[in-house]
Order: sequence, then structure tokens, then C-alpha cells
Amino acid sequence: MSLQSRDTVCFRLVGSVRPAASPLWMSHATKPFALDAVSWTAIRMSRACASYEHSCVSVPRLSRLRGLRCCWLSPTRTASRRFSPLIDRNRGSIDAARNAQQRRVSIRLDVSAVVWQDPLGNARCFSGKVAHLEASQHAWLPTDATAWPPSSTSLSSRFSPGAFVDKVTAPGAMDTRVAAIDHLSPDHQRLFIEFGVGTRQSPEFECVHHAFEARARTQPDAIAAEHLGATITYSQLDRFGNRLAAKLRGMGVKPGVRVCLLVQRSIPMVVAIVAILKAGGAYVPLDGSIVTKSTLDHVVHDSGSLLVLALREYQHRVQDIPVLTLDDYADGHGTGDFIKPGDLSSPSDSAYIIYTSGTTGKPKGVDVTHRNVTNLVCLAPGNVGMGPGRRVSQLMNIAFDMAAWEILGSLCNGSTLCIRGKSSKEWRAVMKTVDIVIATPSMMVPHNPADYPNIKTVATAGEPLPPALPDAWVDKSGLSRWTTGCGPTEVTIVNTIQPQVKGSDMSIGRPTPNNNVYILDENLRAVPIGEVGVMFAGGRCVSRGYINLPEKTQERYKLDPFMNDGSRSYMFDTGDLGRWRSDGTLEHLGRVDDQVKVKGFRVELDGVAAAMETCPSVKVAVALLVDSELWGFVTPSNVDVNAVLEATAKVQPYYAVPSRFVVLADLPRTGNDKTDKKALRRLALEKIEDEKAIIVDEKENSPPVSLPTLFKDSPAAEPVVTKPAPVYNGIPLQGDMYLQRNASDDPSKSDQSASVSSTEISPSSLEKGNAWDGYQEDALPEKTQGKYMRNLRHQIFSLYRRLFGVIFITNMAIFIFILARGGANAKHLGLIVVANLFCAILMRQDYVINAFFNTFCAVPRSTPLWIRRICARVYSIGGLHSGSAISGLVWLIYFTGQATKEMLTGGPTSVATVVITYWILLLLLGIVAHAYPTVRRLKHDRFEATHRLLGWSATALVWVQVVLLTNDYRQVGQSLGHALVKSPPFWLVAVMTGSLILPWLRLRKVPVRAEVLSNHAVRLYFDYVTPKAGSFTRISESPLMEWHSFATVPEPGKTGYSLVVSRAGDWTSKQIAEPPKELWVRGIPTFGVLRVVPVFRRIVLVATGSGIGPCTPCILEQRIPIRLLWTSPNVRQTFGDKLVDSILEKAPDAVIYDTRAHGKPDMVKLTYRLVKEFDAEAVCIISNQKLTQKVVYGMMSRGIPAFGAIWDS
Repeated sequence: MSLQSRDTVCFRLVGSVRPAASPLWMSHATKPFALDAVSWTAIRMSRACASYEHSCVSVPRLSRLRGLRCCWLSPTRTASRRFSPLIDRNRGSIDAARNAQQRRVSIRLDVSAVVWQDPLGNARCFSGKVAHLEASQHAWLPTDATAWPPSSTSLSSRFSPGAFVDKVTAPGAMDTRVAAIDHLSPDHQRLFIEFGVGTRQSPEFECVHHAFEARARTQPDAIAAEHLGATITYSQLDRFGNRLAAKLRGMGVKPGVRVCLLVQRSIPMVVAIVAILKAGGAYVPLDGSIVTKSTLDHVVHDSGSLLVLALREYQHRVQDIPVLTLDDYADGHGTGDFIKPGDLSSPSDSAYIIYTSGTTGKPKGVDVTHRNVTNLVCLAPGNVGMGPGRRVSQLMNIAFDMAAWEILGSLCNGSTLCIRGKSSKEWRAVMKTVDIVIATPSMMVPHNPADYPNIKTVATAGEPLPPALPDAWVDKSGLSRWTTGCGPTEVTIVNTIQPQVKGSDMSIGRPTPNNNVYILDENLRAVPIGEVGVMFAGGRCVSRGYINLPEKTQERYKLDPFMNDGSRSYMFDTGDLGRWRSDGTLEHLGRVDDQVKVKGFRVELDGVAAAMETCPSVKVAVALLVDSELWGFVTPSNVDVNAVLEATAKVQPYYAVPSRFVVLADLPRTGNDKTDKKALRRLALEKIEDEKAIIVDEKENSPPVSLPTLFKDSPAAEPVVTKPAPVYNGIPLQGDMYLQRNASDDPSKSDQSASVSSTEISPSSLEKGNAWDGYQEDALPEKTQGKYMRNLRHQIFSLYRRLFGVIFITNMAIFIFILARGGANAKHLGLIVVANLFCAILMRQDYVINAFFNTFCAVPRSTPLWIRRICARVYSIGGLHSGSAISGLVWLIYFTGQATKEMLTGGPTSVATVVITYWILLLLLGIVAHAYPTVRRLKHDRFEATHRLLGWSATALVWVQVVLLTNDYRQVGQSLGHALVKSPPFWLVAVMTGSLILPWLRLRKVPVRAEVLSNHAVRLYFDYVTPKAGSFTRISESPLMEWHSFATVPEPGKTGYSLVVSRAGDWTSKQIAEPPKELWVRGIPTFGVLRVVPVFRRIVLVATGSGIGPCTPCILEQRIPIRLLWTSPNVRQTFGDKLVDSILEKAPDAVIYDTRAHGKPDMVKLTYRLVKEFDAEAVCIISNQKLTQKVVYGMMSRGIPAFGAIWDS
């Protein structure tokens, strides 16, 4: 063996002794045996390695053993290796020391299992005074102890036991120098080990389900999870998990087998996780409500899942692989026993597979073991205070690894998992009841700490932490409630944690127990303490690698040269930049791929963002390099960009200060609730393209819009405030700012370098980018049927016309049948006329319409799609109305002829009856003529007036006709009253009249609160009733003359509703110019086409202009996932920030297309793209008649269910 000066060899403690009382021993705060072991080890090392000057020896902290750190080699591990002669020669010394202490020293056979207990910062250096001990003080010390060379008294180098554990016990280890740190000074070597090695502790459990089962035994009646009022105890969860685990085992689930979990936040989700782990498998979590079909297919195939365990509502999304319905096993019902299958799991088995977001390609599956998980959640500080009696929120997407921190951490520690609902109201309600919240920093930005005094700990990770955020979260005693951590998915959620974070002194903390952090250069050599390098993670946190990606695994997972103990330990290249601070905590400095060159200087983008966040008014900041320019994105919307410039310039050199700024109300989010930097980059590129277009337009002297003036070619130009063209909006923004600096300006030298102008930055483009980019090049699939067949099916014979045809053909068949049999008298024909008019009028009655909608929309979402798409066309029941009305008119013509004939031939029909009949016929002909679609569309006000006034008149005359005709045909001696009671037409007309009168009985004048949104729209608020989403109401200033229908906009949790009136004629213009204080209403809110939205699992909702009104309640209600496409010019100017913000709060991925900036889109292509991206089942559209028909036909003809108004009234 050849060891050079300053080499380090490390040993592991294999036994412990009790403290002694000798003053000499106590002067070192140690034990006599440990003191002698140091002497022996140092001497023998100096004998074996003549040039070895710095022997570093260590023991863990035991009892009062604080200052001295020493250890000796395990004979059982070294007997057959080159160092064994040293052990053999001194085995007697070990025995003598053990006997002198009168206590047996335990020799561990598996030294790799030794648990190191000493926090690194608690130890003091041992000064090496052992070199001056006299042999007489230790009769059993080796007699050559005094021969220790005086030059080797520098035994003071402190050693931490974790980083090079058992280096000498590995095969050939004594022949291998630890070259990765030998270039560091002794002090930096010591700090490299002290700072980088976490404490060594043993978690109580090494398998996740073992920890849960222990909690179920000790606290069976404690609540394990709760969701929207439903709860499940630990004993119930254990039993249900056992039953499902037995089913899974029977299907082949065991260690090494993976099960795809397709769920959403719910108690069944928790049951499924427990069951899969009990069966020995690993779960692969996906959120069924948002995962795209392409991702689902990739994950199922790539993970090699044996089966998919899915909620019933997501079963239809899985193909070509067995699916087990989770709902059948998530409660006490169903079949099967509750006996746990045999436990086959070991700590090294997979617990779950998390697929990363895949922003740079296809998602990568990370294989995480039980030992990885329990090492975090079963030890402090990774358990973040979880324990019995504590309540833990479950906010994260289950496909995000931080969800495992919430779920598995809570179950392993006996806490109650509080699962949030879908709405922000339900989200906040959960947060008001919990003790511990785990989230990303940006998820916590909207929340006021004062609203949540109950929260004891907020643990965040996943993205940089703005300094201002943790300072607001302090308890009454002034202690921070904020804990932050850092670590990618590959190192099991987090591998460093910093409790009680202060914004003024932020770090990502220290390595968690049994884990290591190394700061290395590009050659995998340790950098000096305080210098920047790449963070590598080692220890128990390191996962097993990527699924089916051996090259990628080899690239990122490397053998750990500091833990070469024969077990092939690995360290993971996190790609994060960091450095050690003097207090032993880590400072995170962004990503390696966030290092950019600006003006030839290397710049850390996260460092620039952190500098912007030093401005007190900035909540969150992001820096990006786009087209060689440094861009800054900051929130909230009221930030003073000059203040941001000034704050950034104080921290960063001039070249690292952004030259362009965008101020937003909120930053876009990814599906994992991280900042969407790709969306921000797209936004910047959009701005650049807009500016290029302006330059071209200026050359042509025809600028279409006013945009910021660019100063690159004229540095001396005065700042000019201009208003750029709106892009399109998608997340709440108010007063967004756009700023550009002269690239040559140094903000530290000049405060006149910026121009600021307001803009309507497209927040929805921030969320997902320009959803329409390149859509014109998309190839629409072929229509599913030939031209003639699809036109017959979807246009000529629409469901409305088919219903019309059924009624009309049925009537005509009866008509022909009666004629063939010689005809019928006026009495029988009158009954048929009245019956048809009865049906026609009832099909326009509010209560009847609502009954139809409620019945057909009650179909469960588990019903096959072909059934649901038929039920959803319930809004076509107008075909029954028109079919009955036209049939009634035909029968009335027949009746008129028969009555006239009877009158002329001396039959029972009287002249009065015939006269009234002709008047009725004339009125009905007038009604039908004005109801003809072309006339109705061109003269809609006249249509409504004639329908109402002529209809009332005709109804009154029908009463007269029924009485006269009954009198004409009554039997001799029978009174008229008795004849009427026995007459079916009398009762039909009575019910018919009642249905007409009923809405007018609810006629009333109600107060209105108006909010003028713009010169194009006004929002009216009512509080007399709270309707359901998808309904409309009628309002009027002159109830006898005109009524106007508008969609109601109820808001969840609030009483009343609102409606949006946009400029579309004289009446609407008047409401905008002179907002009313009172209006007439009648009847009840009646359902329309959007009542069918909940029938489907996922839909694309299309609105143009004020069509957003009917869509808004469906979006706010959040009953199902909805992707909104809204095309309109200047939505914020037209409809106001309040309405737009409320929509975007619930639909942050909305696509809002500004037609004034981009022109009219191809709605069929754009809608089809969104349908495929969103994996939607159907499309609903609210627009004008022409566009509605075009989009509905374009979707239906390609096999996609589509629904829109049919203008039948």
C-alpha cells in the first residue's frame, strides 16, 4: 500500500463503551478505550505508512462522547485483505481495552449497517495530545506507543464518518487513493466531509406499508384520510387495502411488477396506493383528469405496467391492457376478504415510478424504492413534523413526486391526510384545517398567512423560493413556519432541508439523514468550500435510475467515489449549481442549463431572478435569455419596474441586469405547479415577432397598431410611452407592464435608460403559449362518411328535424287513415287539433323543458359515449313543438273544411263555431308564417310579438270554439256544463292555458345592480333567485311588448346571478348607455344547450364575443375539466377585468384569441386541435348561427360530438 502526504483513510466504529471518570479522559470529553484506540490506530497507521502524516480517525457521538472522534477497523471485514496484518498484531490491544472497560465491545458483522449518530457540527477537533501520553498511564497500551514520531502529532484533522465509510474494507481499497479531494487544503477536506455528509440514523421502518401498518395497529380508529366530508380510518384503510392487495396479488402483482394508477385526488386513490404497496408492486401515478392520451399511452407502455387500476370515470381512456375498477374495492362493499397477502417486499424494491414532466422530450420514469422513501418521511426533518394528531394537506398532483411526500409521509407517521377538492374554495377550506402544508412556493403566493393561523409548517420545494414569501409566515412568537427543501425527483423528492427559513438568510439547508451532497467541478473533483460547482447527491436518497433508459441513467447516475464500500453506491448529477456557505448550509444558484453568456460574461439566470426579488414589491421573478437579450418577468402587476431595475443593479453587474421586463399578475404554471418557463419564453418571442412586424409595417407607412418604440438604433432617443397591441389573455392580469432598456445602458450609472409602456400581455399564452401556432398547417382528418350521407345526417335530417318528422309523419298517417275510412266528424277532428296544440304549447313550457333536461342529463358519465351524445341533444326537443304545431295547423284546416261542410249540409256544427274556427285558422297561419326560419331570423322582434299576441288571441278563441263545439254536439237533455266536464278538449285546453298563464303568475319587477364593462357591454346583477349553470332567463322593460333572453351567470357559493348584455341592437344599446335599476322578469330560469356539459367527462368549450356569458357558469362550476377557446376583440376592454379574471382563475389554460390582433381564425381547425390536445369527449359552442353550424358540422362529420344552439325560437 502506498499512501502519500495528506491522503485520507477512514475507519468505521464497530463498538461502544461507557464513559470513564479519569481526569485525563474527561479532559477530552471521551472514554479511555476510545482514547487508546486513537493512539493505537494512529501509531499503527504511522508504522504502516511512513509518509502518512495526517491520520483522520472518528467515532460517532455516544452519550458524553463529543470531542474525540475515533474508530478502528472491523476484523471481520479486513482479515483477508492487506491491512489484516495490522489487525492481527493489535488484536490483543483491542481485547485488553475491552477487558479494561469491563464491558463487551460489539463487533458488527455488517459494518455497512452502522448508524452514525453525531451531527457534524457538534464535534470538536481532537488536538493529538495522545502522542504525549506515558505508557505507564495505560498498562495495556501497546508498548511501542511512545515511539510515535513527534512529527506526526498533527492528528488533529477531524474526520466525519460518512463520506469515506469503509474505504479500507473495499476490495483493493487500500491501493486506491481518494484523489477527488486530495487537491484541497486540510481544512477544506475536513469541511467537505463535515458539510456534505448528513447524520447517520436508522428509520424505524424501511418499507412504506410496514410503517402504515404499524400506525393502523396502534391507532386503528384515527382518521387516515378525509375528502369533501368523507373519511376513512386507519383500520378501514388497512382492511380495504388488504382486500384490494389480495386481488392484485391474484392478478400477478408482486415485487418488480408495476401498476399504473389512473385516478384523481380522492380516498379511493389512497386505498389504491396502500394496496399496491401491500401487494409488493410499485404504483405509477397519473391524474386521470388532466393526463393527455399520448402521455397515458407512453407511460403505460414504457413502465411495462401489468394492469391499470383506474377510477370508473377514467376506465374508457385505457386500451389494450387489463383495467381494474378501483371504485369496486375502495369501500366496505363488494366481494373479497380483508386478509393481507403474504409480504414479499424488501427495502430495495420499487415503491413508485414517477414520470417527469417531459418538457424536453418524452416523460422519463424514475424508479424510487421503499428505502428511498422511508429514509425521508420516517426521519426528521423530512417528516416536517408529521405525527399522530397532525393534519397534512394533499394539494399536489398525484403525478408529481411531492404528492408522495404528502401522502406517504402522512400515512407513515399516523397523520390525517386532508385531500383538497377541485375548486379554489375547497382548496382554501382544506388549508384552514391543517397543520402541515407541502407545496411549491408559487402555490403559496396567493395565500395570505393571516388567513391560516392553524398551519404550523409550510414545506416547499420544486422551484426557487422568493425571499419575501417565508418572512410573512411566522407564528405568534416570531418563529418562521416555513421549511424549504431541494432535490430533483431522482433523489426522492428532496435531499436537503432548511427548517425555519428566513427571507433575509435563505439557503436550501443541509443534507438530510443518511444522505450526502458533494459540490464538484466538471471533472468530478471537489471544489474549494465557498466556490460554485455542480451539486451531486449521494446516499440513501438516490433512486434506482430511469426506466428503459440505460444511457441516460449512466449519464446522470455515477459511481460514488466517496462511498466506495463495495456496494456500488451511486451519486446523482442533479444539474443544480450550488456552493457551501460558511455555516455549513447550501446556497442554490440555479441550473447548469440556466448558465448563459451575456456580452461574453457568464450569468446565472436564477441569480438574476433572486436579484430582482430583492425589490420589496416583487413576489416572484424569472430571468430568461431570449435572442441574446436578458428578459425579466416579475409579479405582481403593480410592480414599479424602475424599482426592480434599481434593486437588480445593486446586486448584479450591469451585464446581468435584464434589458427587457414584463410585469404580470401571475406567472404561468405547468401541470406540476411549477413556473412555466417555456410559456414565458414564447411570450417574449411573440413580443419580438410583433416588433418585427411593426418595423415592416412602418416601412409600408401603414402601422396597424401602436406598439413600443424600439431604441436599439437610436440610444439617445427620449423614452416614449406607447400602447402595444394586445396579444391574447389567459391568466388574471391587471395593468401588465412591458419595459425595454437600451442594451448599452448601465443601470448603475443612469436612471434614464428605460421606457415603460402598458400592454395586455397574453397570460393564456403564458400558460400554454400560442395554442394556435401553426394550426393552419394542421391536417384535418377525413370526414367519417361520404358527402351525401353526412349532409343528410348532420344537416338535412338533424335531430330537430327528425323529431319534427316523427310527429308530423305520425299525424299524417292518422290523417290518411281517417280519410281512407271515410273521414271523421268535426267533434273528433277538434279533439285531434286541440291535442296537437296542447303538445306544441307544453313543449315550450319552462317546467316541462327543465324536466326534459334534468331527465336526459342525469345519465351517468360511466354510460357509453354513444348513449350520452344522444341524450345531450335534448335541446332539440323544439322539434316536438314545431311538429305538433304544424300538424295541428293541418288538422285545423281539415277541421275547418269538415265544420263548414256540416254547417252547409245541416249538420250539428253551428255558424258561430265555423266563424270562430276561421278566425283561429287565420291567427295560426299568421303565427306559422312569422315562425318560418328565414322570417324569424330577419324579423325576430315581430316574430316574438306575433307569437305572443296572436297566440293569446288564438287561445282565447279556442276556448270559445271548444264551448261552442261541445254545445253543438251535446246530447239532448244534457247540460252544457256537464257536457264540458265530459269533454277531453275542455281539459286539454284548461291545462294548456294553465301552462301559458303560469310564467305570468311569476311576473315581477326586480331590482338590478348594473356594472358597465365597456361601451360594448354591461353586466346586470340579480338576487331574487339562484339558477343552475346552463340556464337562461327573460328580462323586459315592457312585459306586454317584448322580452329578451340572456344566459344566467351564477357564481358558486353566492346568492343570485348576473348576466352580460352586449351591444346587439337598440334595446341592448340602451341598457349599456342607461343601465336599468329595475327590470321585469317572469317564469323561472330555463335550461339551454350548455346544461348538457356535465354529461361528458372532458369538453372543449368554444365561445365568440359575448357568447362567453352562457359559458361562464359552466367554467366557474368546475364540475368537469373544460378547455376554453374564446375568440373576441379586446376581451378585457370589452368585458372587464373582473369577469375575465374570474374565468381565468378557474380555467388558467384558456385559449383567448384576440381577433383584432390576429384576424379571424379557422375555428374548425383550431377547435379540432384543442380537442385532440385536451383529449376531450365533446365540443360545445356558443356563437352566431353561421359559425355554430360550421363548427358543429365540422366536428360531427369527423366523429366528435358537438353541440350548439339551433335557433328554433
